[in-house]
Parts: sequence; C-alpha cells; structure tokens
Amino acid sequence: MAGAEGIVKIPELRKRILFVLVTLAVYRIGVHVPTPGVDSAALEQVFANMKGTIFGVFNLFSGGALQKFSIFALGVMPYISASIIAQLLTVVFPYFQELQKEGEQGRKKITQYTRYGTVVLCVIQGWAMAKGLEHTNPPVVLNPGPWFKFFTVLTLTSGTMFLMWLGEQMSERGIGNGMSLIIFAGIAAGIPSGFGSTLALYRSGELSFFRIVLVGLIILLTFFAIIYVERGARRIPVQYAKRIVGRRVYGGQSSHLPVKVNTTGVIPPIFASSLLMFPATIATFAPFAWMQAISGQIQPGGLLYDVLFVGLIIFFAYFYTAVTFKTDDISENLKKSGGFIPGIRPGQATAEYIDYVVSRITLGGAVYISAVCILPTLVSQFLKVPFSFGGTSVLILVGVAMDTVAQIETFLLTRNYEGFMKHTRVRGRSAYT
Repeated sequence: MAGAEGIVKIPELRKRILFVLVTLAVYRIGVHVPTPGVDSAALEQVFANMKGTIFGVFNLFSGGALQKFSIFALGVMPYISASIIAQLLTVVFPYFQELQKEGEQGRKKITQYTRYGTVVLCVIQGWAMAKGLEHTNPPVVLNPGPWFKFFTVLTLTSGTMFLMWLGEQMSERGIGNGMSLIIFAGIAAGIPSGFGSTLALYRSGELSFFRIVLVGLIILLTFFAIIYVERGARRIPVQYAKRIVGRRVYGGQSSHLPVKVNTTGVIPPIFASSLLMFPATIATFAPFAWMQAISGQIQPGGLLYDVLFVGLIIFFAYFYTAVTFKTDDISENLKKSGGFIPGIRPGQATAEYIDYVVSRITLGGAVYISAVCILPTLVSQFLKVPFSFGGTSVLILVGVAMDTVAQIETFLLTRNYEGFMKHTRVRGRSAYT
C-alpha cells in the first residue's frame, strides 16, 4: 500500500495531521486580528519605510503579524529567547544543572521558568513597541497614553502565550514540532507575496528575466545542498563483545554510531536570529537616539550583523551539541552493553574520542549553516535583486519539512505500511525544543 494511502488508513495519524492543519489555520487567522488602538492604514505606511531592516526579518518570522501589528506581532521569538536563557542557565548555575538531572520533574520545572521568562520578555518588548508607536510619523496611535501601553502589552503578551500553548499542543497531539511548525507556517505564508513582488518588478522593467532565473537557480541549489548535507553523517564503527548466556551466544556483531554533520538542525540560526531581534526590536521602537544608532548598525546585510550572526550560529552549534549530545553518557551506555570502538579503550578514552569526532564535525556543520544563511542574501544583494527569503528562511523551510516527513514516515513504518517516500526513507533531525 502506498505511503499516501497509509496516511488515510491510519486513524491516529490522520487525526494528528488534521489537528496540525486546524491549529495552523487558527494561527493564520490570529495574524489578521489587529491590536486595538492602532490606525492600520498609517501603520502600513510606517512599516513600509522599515523594509530591509531587522524589522523585515522579525516580520518574516512572525508571518507578517508584526507589519499588521496583530495580536501575534511578537510571534514565538520571546519564548525562543527565554529557552536560550534557560539552557544557558543549566550550564552556568548548579541549581539548574541539578534540575536537568532530575529527569521529567526537573524538565517541567525548567519549562515553568521558561514560561515566566517568556512573560517578562513579552512585557519588555511590548512596552518598547507601544512606546515607539506613540512617536511615529505619521501618528498611528489613536489615543496615546498609559492605557494604550497597558492594553498593548497585555494583548501582545497574551498572543505570544497563546501561540506557545498552540505549539505545545501541536507537539503533543499533532505531528512534528509545534514551535518549528509555527515558524515554518509564518515563513511559508510570505512566499506568494514574494513571488508577486518579484513578478511586479519584472513587469515594470526594473528586474530582468536573466536575474530572476539566476536567483531561482541559487534557491534551487541551496535547497539541494541543504537536503544533501542534512542527510550526511559520520559513522563511528562499534563492535560488541560476545557474551554466553546459558547455551546461547549473544553479541559479536558490528554496528556504528551515526554522528550527523548538522546535529543541531535549524536551532542555531533560529537562536541567533532571536538574540539579534530582541535588542534590535527594542532599539527600533524606543524613542532614544542612542538606541536608534544601535538599531542602525544591526541591520541585515550589514557587516556587523553578518559577523554577529555567523558568530552566534557557530556558538549555538557547539553549545547545543554539547547540551544534547552527551559523550560521557554514550560511552557509559556502550560500556554497559559490551560495545567498544575498535582501537579505543572503553570508558573515558571512548568519551574523549567521540568528543573529538563530534567537535570536528560540528565545526563543518556550523560553517555549512553559516554559509547557507549568509551567502544567498549576499548574492541577491550583489545582483541587486530583492530577495524576500534569506538563507535562514530556506534552511528552516527545508529542515522543518524534512523533520515532519520523517515523523510521518515513522508512524507508517511502525504500522507495517510503506514509507511516505516510495523509494527512499527520509531521515530527519532533532527538532527545536
């Protein structure tokens, strides 16, 4: 039976996919619900002057909600920023390290702190946006004052918390990772308008057909490069010793420990974008000259932005690999199961060898992610072509799609159906949070 038919035949999988689609539809409807007290027409004029800035990146991740200043204007970025802070705390402070070792109860406690941090970040960003909108030209706030700030902060915070709840429900009752799917849906929603604006420029004669084809080829090559590298892995050989239990002989077979080239998936660019967006958003909307100067320096395509972006991607690639890929635990598990790497002593020597291999592969993965996120944007700027989607967006689209297809295929294979893909099995990565 074909994979597509298998999706229809499995009730649980069908319900999960339907739940995700309905949830994403709720999210897209909420994007068009405006925050009260704002003149939408004047707001569009103000935001039109901010294209090509960090606002454009933020607006892309929010699915256009920021441009409409809807109830979901902040998107899930405050939650992602709070998650980054929580994970950094597990490395720095012993209290959070102990919580992480407590298992499920500890993770629930860390999640609770992450939610509290999300509320704090939403209040800060919401207040900065409300304060900045009161000083725009032309004016966009109908009745400026403390009540407008209060209701704006309350609305935006509630919207982000609702999105956070939606993401958790999708992860639990749907298929795929909820937060990643929300970001995916926001980026994918901007594809038609991106094509429309490109077509309008071509019809007006501002953009040649050759440049459109060239950018299209760059995008296709980026897609193929992402798919190729994401499925690449270094296989560390593992040999299992023979054990005699009663009259039976167990073990003795050879296996391997796969280490993916990009172990962290789309997490480094998402985390890096989130950290760059938070201070830049506050600086953009806050009516202070020194903050405006900071915002002017941190703009996509600028040298400072690219340097910070690449640096943060490399940092989070190593950081998240160290958090999720515990070489000591892997070495201990291999030792308990009678496995060993040929030529390497079990125990600490095995852990050091695996860490050495992972560190080298992580560097290659970090460079690959940085190139995918930066090069397409730089090429489009060199060709003077308005490119609505940078390499980060393309990486997220492909990565989340691969992860979701991999989870669907897992459902099919565990129930003795053909895989979702007939001739090959799609291997995904670990998704965000």
